[in-house]
Formats: sequence, structure tokens, C-alpha cells
Amino acid sequence: MLVFLEALRFAARPVTRTAPSLYSRHISTATKATFLPFHLQRSPPSILSLAPYSRRTLSIGSIFSRSQPIQTPSPLVVAHITRLEAEANVNPHDVSKQLALFQALADTKLKSSYDLIISRWERMCEFDNTSPLLHSAPAFQIYLTALIHTGQKSSINPAVRRRDSLLQSSPVIPPTMQVLNSESSTISKSISPEASTVIPASPESSNAAVVGETAASTPLTSSQQIAQAVLQGQGEPVGSQSGASNADMQKLQAAYESGGSAAPIQVSIVERKGSWIPRIIRFVALVLVGSFFFLVILSVFFENTGFMKAGPRQSQFEPAEGKTVKFTDVHGVDEAKEELHDVVQFLKDPTAFATLGGKLPKGVLLTGPPGTGKTMLARAVAGEAGVPFFFASGSDFEEMFVGVGAKRVRELFAAARKKEPAIIFIDELDAVGGKRSSRDQQYMKQTLNQLLVEMDGFQQSEGVIVIAATNFPESLDQALVRPGRFDRIIAVPLPDVRGRVQILKHHMQGVTTGTDVDPKVLARGTPGFSGADLQNMVNQAAIQASKERATEVTLKHFEWAKDRILMGAERKSHYIGHDAKLATAYHEGGHALVALYTDGAMPLHKVTCVPRGHALGYTSLLPEDDRSSVSLKEYLAGIDVSMGGRVAEELIYGSENVTSGASSDIRSATRTARSMVKQWGFSKLGPVFYDDRDDDLSPRRKEQIEEEVTKIVRGGEARATALLTEKLEELHRLARALVEHETLDSDEVKKVIKGEPIRNITEVLDEELSNIEGRKEPNP
Repeated sequence: MLVFLEALRFAARPVTRTAPSLYSRHISTATKATFLPFHLQRSPPSILSLAPYSRRTLSIGSIFSRSQPIQTPSPLVVAHITRLEAEANVNPHDVSKQLALFQALADTKLKSSYDLIISRWERMCEFDNTSPLLHSAPAFQIYLTALIHTGQKSSINPAVRRRDSLLQSSPVIPPTMQVLNSESSTISKSISPEASTVIPASPESSNAAVVGETAASTPLTSSQQIAQAVLQGQGEPVGSQSGASNADMQKLQAAYESGGSAAPIQVSIVERKGSWIPRIIRFVALVLVGSFFFLVILSVFFENTGFMKAGPRQSQFEPAEGKTVKFTDVHGVDEAKEELHDVVQFLKDPTAFATLGGKLPKGVLLTGPPGTGKTMLARAVAGEAGVPFFFASGSDFEEMFVGVGAKRVRELFAAARKKEPAIIFIDELDAVGGKRSSRDQQYMKQTLNQLLVEMDGFQQSEGVIVIAATNFPESLDQALVRPGRFDRIIAVPLPDVRGRVQILKHHMQGVTTGTDVDPKVLARGTPGFSGADLQNMVNQAAIQASKERATEVTLKHFEWAKDRILMGAERKSHYIGHDAKLATAYHEGGHALVALYTDGAMPLHKVTCVPRGHALGYTSLLPEDDRSSVSLKEYLAGIDVSMGGRVAEELIYGSENVTSGASSDIRSATRTARSMVKQWGFSKLGPVFYDDRDDDLSPRRKEQIEEEVTKIVRGGEARATALLTEKLEELHRLARALVEHETLDSDEVKKVIKGEPIRNITEVLDEELSNIEGRKEPNP
């Protein structure tokens, strides 16, 4: 212990102008408190970043830091190395001092010691290429040995070349080299075999070197000889014999200095197995990608230039074939036919109207509800004029490919021009000609723009008329319906009673009807029916008569078909319990009684408690004549009728047992009341129109509107409650009759509430059974 303290005092003695110890930051636990207190100064940045080897910044103290799990030298060795370091720092040009420090570090056999040797040698030699340490062969030999022990054997050749280049830039040996040469042998002998792996060249290697010098034109440099000795001392397999090793070194040296056109280097490349597979994959991938882009460019070129096309492609728009329709086949729209007569005359002789400077419209727009005969009118115009009829729907122009719509419009008009005079009919124009907005897709705008351009391109003498039909004229773009495109707008409304009579007579021509069938009676009982509805009714009646094996279609079949259209198909197979059926009968009976006893309500047609369509029951009201306007009294009566079903349930079962079956009735009454307040001016707010989309309404005005709507609906409920409370006995009679007979017409309802007898259930069942037996086929 005394020896250890003495060594520490010796290591800590002050030294004049001595650089700070590299152990000042990292020292073993036993000596940390007594080492030098000053810190290590930061060394200047290394210039070895461009050198073949990289600079390593280490300190001697880091060798023996606590973080190293390896063994540390004894305190005496640490003190000895610290003293050598201080002397080497004071005398940087004294090679013997530097070699002593290098040898002491190498004796520790630690990797961090070798890293410090490498770092110190590179820093001192690179900063000062006149340093005697650069010319010291033993120092360079210890440096190469340190590279081998740190696993950097590949850095030996770059280090050799770098030292040779530094020696060439400073060939003059300073005077201190005399001391180096005199001490080199002594220092080399002082290096123990265990501490250093430096082995002098053997006689065989010397002889081989001499042979190499005589055989080669350029002898080995001192750095190369030192490197060769170090590698041989480490057992490097440079050759089977020393002569062969020297010969290989000579060849490498000759190759290093050759490479010109006079002495080219012969290089042999040997590929590993399977190296051709990635090349094949890359080649195939490049060929596929290149072929794809080439074909795309080629297809675009052919499409735009028309090169190598097989000829003009047949257009998909051809004149419609089929039965020729005349104006005599169209009924119930006499005013529309009268306006279209001018178009027929123009198509027959386009030049006749231009004699006085007049111009006929380029387009005709037919508007009206569905099923009123707009398409048939356009076909009738083509049939009367005897010209081709091109039909297209608004949805036909668009497909999954963008830009097809504009192309289809061009093809349609081009086909019509080839067949002029002709008629182009576009059904459901709102599908392609709706109002444009900034949120629409670009391809939708292209289709409409192309349609506008094509209609502007017509000449007055071309003889091509565009007829379009739509159910929503208010949704069309203003640029499409302006004068010059669709100049004439013709309304095709629902047929009136006279029009319905004509339509029924036309469709009954091919149907065998009974003597009890009167088209006028059927027309009066079908207000609001379109031409398509009437045709469907005649067809359904004929089918039902055929199913019953009847010889003719009677009035009963037409009534059945009308009820099917109005109320939906009967669901007789749907099971309903007695209590639910009775509740439905009271609900529908309440509607029927309020309709019978309320002034201004539409006349009662039929009432049923049999499920039809999506409803459990249905009460049908039909006006006696066509109505073009409705009064306040009639609107209030309609609200009373809507609330009659819920009021009847409340009177019979109590307010807590009212069902949700009145949801549609409440919705209908509320909708009517809201329209009365906001659109028709039937409230205390006065004749003021309030748009549903108006966001400028004040909260107070909105509250007043809701109060008026609630007041009107509540008023209808109060009136229905008072009426049904007074007619409660009649309500019971009607409900029991509905449960028994299921369906009653207006005459039967009037008899029931008066207590008069009607058909009993036995007669009804016998009639139904006879109908079923008639539908059965006779047995063979």
C-alpha cells in the first residue's frame, strides 16, 4: 500500500509546461482523487478526413474508465504511463519519448491502448509532416501492429501509401533522426514478444527482398517492407513460401504503378452462381413497362389521327322501327296535338315556312306528369310527317367512361342529319340537361354543353326537329330552354273527364266488355288518372276476367282493377287477430263518418279493413268532378277527415291505447296545414308566401308559423272529436259491419249507419266460392 501511494505522489508531481494528462477524466477508483485536477484541451480538427484512414479521437484515460468491463492495469502502470505521456507532450520531436509511450501502451495489450496509439500517431504525423516520428520505422511498425490488433487490417495498405506520400513531400531527415537511428535497435530489443507483435524481417525475407529488388524494376519502399514484416509476423497467408510472398508483393507493386496504355492490367471477372437471375428479372420488367407505355402512346396516336381504322363505324343510333303512330291514336291531349300540327307541316315542307321570313322552332319541349302521352305525341308527329324517328333517353348518354356523353350526343345528331328530315326525341331530358353548378362533375357539363352546341348548329332548312320530354321542367338549365333552342314549350296535363272517356273507349276497342260497362261512368270515377293508369286499369280488368273464366269483362272487374290501382293489392292471406281487425275497423270507420258528415269533404268511395299494399286498412275518397282549385273549406274538411281515424281510436280505447297507425294521417294533415300557412295564405299571418328554403326568416316568424300549423291541426282534431262523439252509435255499427264484410262502398256505408240490412256474410261467401270454382279448370 505504501508503494502504491508513493507511485501516486510521483505521478501527481507538477511539471513545467506539461500538457494535461489524458487520464484526468477517466481513472480507476483507487487513484481518481489524487490525479491531476486540470482538464484535457480540445485538439484541433483532424485533416485525416481526406486521408485513406479515418481519425480516431481517444484519451488514455478512456482506456481505464469505469465503463470498460475488461481488466485495468495496476496503479503503478497507470502512473508510469502518465509520466511518459507528460514527457512525450513536453518533447513532441523527441522520437525516443514517443516510442517509450507507444511501447508502454502496447504492453497493456488492451484494444483501447491500441486505439490511442493509432490516434496519436495519425495526429502527430498529419499535423506536422516534418515530425521525426513520421520517419521512425519502429513507430510506424507499432502503429501497423495496433491496426491489426484493432481489426483494421484492411487499412494497412492505405496507411503505407499515405506515409510514402508524406515522406516524399518532406524528404529531408531532421537532425533528430541521428538519435532515432542510434536508438532504434535498442528500442526494438526492449519490446517484449508478449507486448508487441513486431518481428524483424527474417533472413529468408531479406533474401527474398533482394531477389525482388533485382527482379523488379522498382524496389519496395521502407513503408512496404515494414508492412510486409508485420503481416508475416502475424501469420498472414500471403503465400506458401516467403519467395512467393515477395513475388506477389512485387506483382502488386508493379500493378499499382502500371495501368497505362503501354502496360495494361489484365483483369479476370468471375461471377457467382445465380447472378444472372436478377439481370433476367430486371430485363423482363423493363421490357414489360416499356411495352405498356409504347402501346398506350400508339393507341392514343391511332385514336387521334384515325390511322389504320377499319372504316366508318356504324352508329348505335338508328331510326326506331315499329308500329306507326298517328294523331288519331292519341287522345285526351287535343290542345297539344293542335300545337304540334305546325311541326308536322314543317317536316313535310321545310321551305314553305321560310317564304315570308318566318322561322319554325328548332326544339319542342313537352312537360307534364308521367303517363300523359308525351312519348306517344312525339311518335305521332313522326308518323304524321313520315320521317325517321330517333329515340334516346337522357340516361343513355352517360356510361362508366368519362367523356362518352358528349360523343353520344354528336353521334345522335350526325345520324339525324344523314336522314333529314327527321325527329330526335330525348326522353327524361332532366337527366342530362339539369341546372349546372360548380359542384357538378366536369363530364356532366361536357354532355350538356355538347347538346347546346348541336342545337345551335342547326340550319332552318335542315329539317331536323328536337322534341324532348320531362316531368320536372323547373330543374332544366336556363340555357337549354331559352328561345333559339327549345322555343316552344307544350304542357301535357292529366286528361279531364272527356279525355278519360276517349282514352277508355280507345283501349276498350280490343276488349270484350259487358253491357253494364259505361266508359262515362268509369271516367267520372277515375279523376286524376293518367292515360297510362287508364290503360293499366283496362288491362287489369281483362286479366281478372280471364282468371275467373268469364265470357266478358263486366263493371265489377273494372271496379276491382280501379281499387287495385288506388288502394293496392289485397293481402287476404295476411292473418290479423280479431282485436286488431276491430281496431282497424274503428279507425277506418272514423275516417268514413267524418267524410260523410263534414261539409266540403270529398265524397266517400270505399272503406275496407283488409290489408292493402302497405296499409292495414284504407278509406278511398274520390271527387265527383275534376277539380282545378281547392277552397279553404275543402282543405279544412280534408284535415278533419285525416284526424278522424285517430279520434275514433281515442274515443273507443282511450288516449293511452291510441296506436301508431295514424302516423300517415298526421303527416298528411300537418303537410296540408303547413302549405295553408306558408303558401296559400289561409292563416292569421295573411297572404304571405314563405319558402321552405328561406333562411332569412326571423326566429319569431318561424315560431308564429309553427303556432299556426299546430292551431289548424288541433282545430281539425277538435271538430272530428265533436262529430264522432255525437255519432258514436253509428261508429259502432259501421265498425261491426266492416269486421263482418271487410269492404263496403259508399251506398253500403250509408245503409249500415242507418241500421238498414245489407248482404249478409253467407251471400258474400257464396259469391266468392262461385268465383273460385269458375277459375278452376274442368276435370278431364
